[in-house]
Amino acid sequence: MDEPRILRDEAVAGRHEIGDVSVDWAVACHVGRVREANEDAALASPGRYIVADGMGGHDSGELASEAALRTLAQAPVGQAVDETRENLKDLLVQAQDRIGELGSETGRRAGTTATGVVLAMDRGEPRWVSFNIGDSRTYLYSAGRLNQVSVDHSQVQELVDAGLLTPEQARVDSRRNVITRALGAGMAVPVADYYAFEATPGDIVLLCSDGLDGELADDEIAVILETAPDNEVAAAALVEAALESGAHDNVTVAVLSVDFVSVDSAVDDAQTEEAQTEGAQTGSAPAAK
Repeated sequence: MDEPRILRDEAVAGRHEIGDVSVDWAVACHVGRVREANEDAALASPGRYIVADGMGGHDSGELASEAALRTLAQAPVGQAVDETRENLKDLLVQAQDRIGELGSETGRRAGTTATGVVLAMDRGEPRWVSFNIGDSRTYLYSAGRLNQVSVDHSQVQELVDAGLLTPEQARVDSRRNVITRALGAGMAVPVADYYAFEATPGDIVLLCSDGLDGELADDEIAVILETAPDNEVAAAALVEAALESGAHDNVTVAVLSVDFVSVDSAVDDAQTEEAQTEGAQTGSAPAAK
């Protein structure tokens, strides 16, 4: 397996074809307007899309998010949902161990959040297996509605669940950066949440660090996803909106959508290529389809 490319401080878009499924993706990662260093990072590897938000200061946060992504990049693609989930559990333990070995110039323990999706198969149909640990989020935009798939592992989320804070209050509460689960950061064996949902053409999956949802409400995010003509524009617009709101933290987003590779289209492309080759060999123009 090729060494995965870790995305940080850049905006990149592309397309991956995994069997009969194509994934159009875009990642945008920005340091924000306040922080001096960017501890966020993202991974976009065929069938694996993950955002990590490092913590512990410049020297350890960056290393922690990168270590998590490089480990999780080994997740097998195209397996059954249950197998995918078990593989992710094992990889998260490996990531935890890897992060635990990191040193720090400040003495602060390295740690990171992580959220992402891995492409799995269920009775021949593609499904996303989503996981999260910490307060980075996975959203699904489907049929004109934005739904948060993941549940934050944070102190304010526990207060919301207990009815002591509203979601709106939680966004501005002084305790909003206190997380209850992470990879590393001196915590015990990592315990992530897992979800599975259909990989449906027309739906959009959004992964983000809390630098996005800390600046934008869900309805603001939904409007951008609805109006953007493609994933690359959506990712750039989301980061720009966070910057306009102050971007008090690093902000990273990954925007994904799937389509099915058409067998007829593949045949047509192959026939066209063959005709063009024959035309070049004989000096005649290829026949129009």
